[in-house]
Amino acid sequence: MFRFENPEYLWLLLIVPAIFLIRLTSDRWRKARLRRFGDIELVRQLMPNVSVKRSFAKFVLLALALALVVVMLARPQMGAKVATENRNGIETIICIDISNSMLAQDVAPSRLDKTKMLVENLVDHFNNDKIGLVVFAGDAFVQLPITSDYVSAKMFLQNINPSLISAQGTDIAHAVRLAMSSFTQQKGVGRAIILITDGEDHEGGAVEAAAEAKKKGVNVFILGVGSTNGAPIPIGGGEYLKDRSGNTVMTALNEPMCRQVAQAGDGTYIHVDNTNDAQEKLNDELAKLQKGTTQSVVYSEYNEQFQAVGIIVLLLLIAEVCLLEAKNPRLRNIRIFRKKK
Repeated sequence: MFRFENPEYLWLLLIVPAIFLIRLTSDRWRKARLRRFGDIELVRQLMPNVSVKRSFAKFVLLALALALVVVMLARPQMGAKVATENRNGIETIICIDISNSMLAQDVAPSRLDKTKMLVENLVDHFNNDKIGLVVFAGDAFVQLPITSDYVSAKMFLQNINPSLISAQGTDIAHAVRLAMSSFTQQKGVGRAIILITDGEDHEGGAVEAAAEAKKKGVNVFILGVGSTNGAPIPIGGGEYLKDRSGNTVMTALNEPMCRQVAQAGDGTYIHVDNTNDAQEKLNDELAKLQKGTTQSVVYSEYNEQFQAVGIIVLLLLIAEVCLLEAKNPRLRNIRIFRKKK
């Protein structure tokens, strides 16, 4: 497996085409100045040792060396070992509600941000478990296929926001069924769906979907985020979402529905507030699940490849130094840069 440790440096490669553009512009100006002295062919005959192609070849060598230096800064690496490891853990699919109501701030800093912090802390407690991410609103899709790569899980988690799904609403049933189809086919492994939502189910069928999960041996845990008292939905600029009548829309946690879904899915309902109680309760519940042997493909022992790139850079610089811009009178009959007549 090939990768770059510092891929952000690859943006510097844009300097190379910019330098080529500057060079071409400079060559045009140079030819324009030479024409002022007379016929261009006559001027070239007066400078028999000057080689435009040699000069351009030296420039190309330097540009290639610069591009490879940028590649060196990005630290190219190659996985020298690919192994399949057996781990004793559980499989967890986390379904995150990203409807606009999750922007309410009755839980600090907001329902969605609190959810992200909770999931990140949950991932930090995982060791040999697998995790997947599903986001849903009026629709649902897999944000991260089930994996044991916790670094990728955190990266995908940070990119979650309501703009990922244009269809607003809350289709919990769709999210649960999508999560059920996202587990691996391995047997004897405890599986859990963790549904984090404010419980405003607009489509229905959530209880039935949770019951289906229970029949397949999957526990459905519900984490209800927010307050039952309700809170406005911020839309930016200090404004809040309003209905067609101009009244401020209030969104409240629907605890009864959350409890019904958790009960149907043989799981537990946990209320998420401004404390860490929900985190501790969830960790305790997941610890009760049966752990089984899961297989994970692991790339390890990444070898640095910048040394090889550095050798190529050195060779290019040596070639650039050895290649003279002016023709050597002793080697004038050797026509490397001219077509044979």
